[in-house]
Amino acid sequence: MTAHVGGVPIGSSVPIVVQSMTNTDTADAASTAEQVAALHRVGSQLVRITVNNEEAAAAVPEIRQRLRDAGVEVPLIGDFHYNGHLLLAKYPETARTLDKYRINPGNVGSKRRDDNFRTIVRLAVDNDKPVRVGVNWGSLDQDLLTEMMDANARAAEPRDAKDVYMEAMLESALRSAALAEETGLAHDRILISAKISQVQDLVECYRRLASRCDYPLHLGLTEAGLGTKGVISTTAALAILLSEGIGDTIRVSLTPRPGGDRTEEVVVAQQILQSLGLRSFTPQVTACPGCGRTTSTFFQKMAEDIQEYLREQMPKWKAAHPGVEEMKVAVMGCVVNGPGESKHANLGISLPGTFEEPKAPVYVDGELLRTLKGDAIVPEFLTILNDYVARTYPAARG
Repeated sequence: MTAHVGGVPIGSSVPIVVQSMTNTDTADAASTAEQVAALHRVGSQLVRITVNNEEAAAAVPEIRQRLRDAGVEVPLIGDFHYNGHLLLAKYPETARTLDKYRINPGNVGSKRRDDNFRTIVRLAVDNDKPVRVGVNWGSLDQDLLTEMMDANARAAEPRDAKDVYMEAMLESALRSAALAEETGLAHDRILISAKISQVQDLVECYRRLASRCDYPLHLGLTEAGLGTKGVISTTAALAILLSEGIGDTIRVSLTPRPGGDRTEEVVVAQQILQSLGLRSFTPQVTACPGCGRTTSTFFQKMAEDIQEYLREQMPKWKAAHPGVEEMKVAVMGCVVNGPGESKHANLGISLPGTFEEPKAPVYVDGELLRTLKGDAIVPEFLTILNDYVARTYPAARG
């Protein structure tokens, strides 16, 4: 099934969509618009913003206008907890401006969850907006969980408590989706997520979910963690599911490094998809990790210069040379694996290792082009690289 969010198609028949989320105070329209634009520039196709109070709700139209003034057209998702039914009703321009509403059925108000949920869904129907039913391990509907735990305790053969907890998550998501349809929201305007912080639990939860519905599924490991741990855990979970054909949109949720920002999440999400061969975003560089053969500063400096050049040129290349993001470049060191790896890339160079003669064979589409020598190896290779891009990925005519 294919859904659409602000013109972005989502579903099994289209490429996986990368989503991100701001961490600014949404009431600060200038800062939020600036971060949304930054996330979109690095490749986020959807951006979620928290709408947690009246000040945030009032700022949404200004955020949209600031983005348009900057030439940025990216769908905005409103993230609602507890008071979304009140905010969307009180700020109709915000309800019209947002491209999707995200509702957590575990905390839509308190005692009148179903009524509050229906209110948001009716507003979504009135404004022709899709809804993501976003269930979270840490904020599950406690009434539903208690009901299912009590029923399990009375069963002749009780299941493991974790299994019941997972089933409660699925039940919450699917009941809410059914309630949304009963309230008038079209089947193809509903997306679902069921986020957990443990890799194996997340995988199992989404496997079950995918087997029980055909709604587009949003993947993400919640509370993934700091630094390397967060990146590795997220990659492990999403790679398994995506390899099995499960998932239509993804978000990488990392705790920002000191001085870092949310754009790292987008880059990691893109790299997961590209490493799995599901999408292409930037030329993939095969590079020698280094060993006793490649410890010379000569090799390391050349490898860094080439990779830095690729990063700098990519924004220009993507605009002028459609398809260049699929290019594969090998920047290798020493004679052991260098020539062989270079032959497997579109463009490869085997740089000299420690104590090796300063010469570097260059391969183009598997064939030896020529061998570079002397102190100008990198500039000459970059000239070859630019010529290859221009020749292989010509600008579209028209």
